Formats: sequence, structure tokens, C-alpha cells
Amino acid sequence: MARAKKTVPTVKLHAASPAFYNTFTAYGADYVEINQVRHGSSVLVMPEGPVLSWPVLRFADLAAEHFAAVLAQGPEVVVLGTGLVLRFPPGRILRALTERHIGVECMDVHAACRTYNILMTEGRRVAAALLIETPAAGP
Repeated sequence: MARAKKTVPTVKLHAASPAFYNTFTAYGADYVEINQVRHGSSVLVMPEGPVLSWPVLRFADLAAEHFAAVLAQGPEVVVLGTGLVLRFPPGRILRALTERHIGVECMDVHAACRTYNILMTEGRRVAAALLIETPAAGP
């Protein structure tokens, strides 16, 4: 008896996103680019709406108050870019998010940009809170 050939479904990881969604188009050591506009300081990004300045200069300065703007956006998940390296903030800083059952994923900024783009194209209500540390700001 001849065996039927198995077919493997095609999976598309990056769906075409409409131009009105905020999408990361590039990044470097000291910037991210959203919809081809370069940002050299920390930002808060949702798929829709303006790109917001996020007033965090250094990882050491990160405080619970910085997440008030994130909460105001009503995300279901937050991708926290902690600079050029992965760092984990103390749980007390993220408590307001976790108490509201908002997922938080920590990663370096470049991984956060890629992850945000994937989640955004899946239709998820994702927020990217990205710490862009300038050389003058230090660690």
C-alpha cells in the first residue's frame, strides 16, 4: 500500500502590517527606528497612537512610577527593553503590572524590537518600553 505524502503547513511569522501601525524598522547601539523615524532616547510604543518619550535615562533609575504611562496604554503584555544587555528589574518595580495580570517580558532592546514586531503583527495589544541609554547616562 502506498503511503500518503505528509504535507507540512506553511507558517508565516511576519504578516504584512498596515502602514498606520508603529513598527520597528531598524535599531543600533544608541537608537531605535520606528516607522523610519530615529529615536535616540527611551520610548514607549504601542501598535497604534503616538510614540511616547519615556523618561528613563539609566537602568539604575528605573522606578515603579515609570510604569504609570505604560499602564495608561492598557497593554496585555509589555516587552521591556533593558538597554544593550538583558537585566531584570526588582519585582516591586513591576508590581503594578503583574497585579493587573499584564505580562512582562524583559530582554535587551534589540530583542525587544523584534519581539514587539512579531506580537504586534499577531494583533496582540503589546507595549514596548525601551530603555535607550546614552553614553553620558552610563550604566
